[in-house]
Formats: sequence, C-alpha cells, structure tokens
Amino acid sequence: MIPCGPIRGRVRPPGSKSITNRALVCAALASGRSLLQGALQSEDTEVMIRALNQLGAKVHWREPAELEVVSPGPKGLSSPQESPLEIFVGNSGTTIRFLTAMLSTLWGCFRLDGVPRMRQRPIGPLALALRQLGTDVRTQDGFPPVEIRASGLPGGQASLSGEVSSQFLSGLLMAAPVAQGSVRLKVHGPLVSQPYVKMTWEVMRAFGVEVEHRDWEHFWVRPQTYRPQVYEVEPDASAASYFFAAAAISQGHIMIEGLHRGSLQGDVRFVDLLARMGCLVQWHPDRIEVQGGPLHGIEADMNAISDTVPTLAVVALFAQGPTTITGIGHIRHKETDRIRAVAQELRKLGAQVEEGPDWLRIHPPQQVRGARIATYQDHRMAMSFALVGLRVAGLEVEDPECVNKTYPEFFQHLESLCSSQG
Repeated sequence: MIPCGPIRGRVRPPGSKSITNRALVCAALASGRSLLQGALQSEDTEVMIRALNQLGAKVHWREPAELEVVSPGPKGLSSPQESPLEIFVGNSGTTIRFLTAMLSTLWGCFRLDGVPRMRQRPIGPLALALRQLGTDVRTQDGFPPVEIRASGLPGGQASLSGEVSSQFLSGLLMAAPVAQGSVRLKVHGPLVSQPYVKMTWEVMRAFGVEVEHRDWEHFWVRPQTYRPQVYEVEPDASAASYFFAAAAISQGHIMIEGLHRGSLQGDVRFVDLLARMGCLVQWHPDRIEVQGGPLHGIEADMNAISDTVPTLAVVALFAQGPTTITGIGHIRHKETDRIRAVAQELRKLGAQVEEGPDWLRIHPPQQVRGARIATYQDHRMAMSFALVGLRVAGLEVEDPECVNKTYPEFFQHLESLCSSQG
C-alpha cells in the first residue's frame, strides 16, 4: 500500500462472523426454514455451513449475503454411521466450540478436527462441562481433535471456567434448550468477553428461546423449542474497528453504516477508546462516524472487546505517550498468541513494547518505520497492521489472503478509501 492522505468515506462491513455462526446453529436446531439476511460469507462461516450440511440440514446461499437454512431440527440431524462422522473445522474457534456442544444434543458419533493451530487451542473446559451433563466427549489432553458419542443431552448441572474463552459458555447455552432436562451452568473465575455471551442469548431469543441468568455466574435454561426465523445479521463490528482506526491514524473521517449504540456486538465500544485518544465520535441511529485528531496514549482494560486489541495497538504507534492494554491474557489462545505476535511486530516498526501474562505496554517511536509484517495466519494481525501503510512507506504484509477467514474484501475496501481520499 502507498501512504495516502486523510481517508474519507463510508463503509458497510460484511455481516458479523460471530452473529452469523450463532444464527446458523440456532436455525439448524429449529425445525423448518430460516433466512439469514446480511450473513457473512467467509472461511469461518463456510466450515460451519459444510458441517451443518453433513449433519442433514440444507444450507445454501440464495444470494451473496442471504443464507437459507432448511433443517429437520435436532431429532432429524444425526450421524447414522457406526464410525465417527469426520467434520473439519479449519481454524474456526466458534465452529468447533459451538458444534461440540450442539452435537451432544444429537444421536451418533462425531469427530471434530482442524488445522494444526486448532490442535493448540483449548477445548477442555467445554468437554468437562458436557461430561458433567451426561455426554461422552473425549479430547487430546484438553485440545482437539474432539470425539463425541451422543444420544441426546440429558441435562443437569455443570460448572466451567470463564477465563479462557466465552465461546465455551455460548456453545453450552445454545445447546441447552434442546437437552432432555433443564440445564444449570455455573461459571467460575472471571468470564472473558462478556458481550459475546449477551450476543448469544439475544440471538437465541430471536429464535424463540430464553436464558435465565444471575450476574455472569449462574445460568438456567429449561427445555424449549427453537423456531425458524427471518433474521437480519448486523455488519461486523470487529471489522469496522479497522476503518475507525484508519480515520484515527490518518486524521481522516469515516462513516460505518449499519452499526449503532444498540448493536449486539460489544466491539462497537472500540470507538470509545478512540474518543479517549483524541478522536471525535458521533453516534447515529444507523451509523457511527469517527473524525481523527491528534492522538495520545491511554490505559485500557480490553477484556470485553479483545478482538480489537491488535487494532488499538497499531493506533498506539501514532499517539503521543505510551498506551497500556490490560485484561487480555485469553488472546494468547486465539488464531495465534496475539500478545506475543503484536509485541513482536510492533518492535519491527520501531516501538518499544513491554508485555506480561495479560497486558501490553506500547511506547511509540519518534518515527514509525516500514517493515515486513508476519501475520501468523491470523486475519486480525493482517488487517490491523495493514493500517500502518496509510502513513508509512515500505510496509509489507505477509500472507494477506488470511483475511479470507472473516473479511475477503478487506483490502479492496481499504484501498477504495485511499483512492477516494481528499
């Protein structure tokens, strides 16, 4: 990318990956026909779609952003073969964790596996909770591959850790209405990424089922029936963070369509951090606007919006004074160890970076320099560090195709803002 002046424009990011995969599970557990409008077409959603089709649902794209899901419901989804049904999940954490829980409600034998990095991403707490609820779930010392021998989820009580991933709880919540009896879940330890759990029960509610909860520790779900729906998927707020950051870095102006204060996704609050750093943020019923300005470093607990940590770290390169990010130990278990990866790549650009088990402190350089950025097959590393190229010559991003995991059109959208700047 050639550095360009202040970017100006508007973008509507593709549909939320997190919402799309949740809606796919809920639609598959509903007997009948659902339409998911605004759904994301990417590697992460395609592996979920292929898995649901293997199970007997009929999921296909009616048009580029509309999915039709025709499902026989949980009693019709199964694996009749004696040997396990092999399901490949790539490096999609939502897919393996949501499916592990969902498959426990069905009948049959299943084996879930993915790319080598997936075998390094923990799933033990979820497997333990499912065993407490009466399902035969086996892992490799708490990591994939996962083998499930299911004959319906009996229900009961289970406890699980909230410190590694909120996806464990989200998967259990989506499976729980289909259990043969009520499910009571207790979360011990702090629950990371809480907005994603709220997103889960809001998507479930749209498909006709309810979750009872007290604080973020106790959850109750009684047996209920999912109902097919026409469901609108919001644009992806995590993807929007890159364009908000682009405005901040270039001191430009961006309008992101389709997001607002009431959005299901906690990552819309990323703009609050940019406001603290010196940007002007305006909220509207159908869009969010960010105007860049002189930036200064901040201290931020990003536990709730941790997918945007690499984005803020890149913005911090162009701020006056250090930026400290805390509460993010769980991002070491993402597509890569994001604390280590972010620190390493920022140092290539001239920053001084300190890191701890769950924190980063970034001291920006007097002059950011170009470098060849490793992305570790991590889409968020590629998209966030590409923004440096708005201001700095000589930036090269390795393996740019890894953005296909969640945002295949990212570089086209970013380049269009550069070409229309001024």
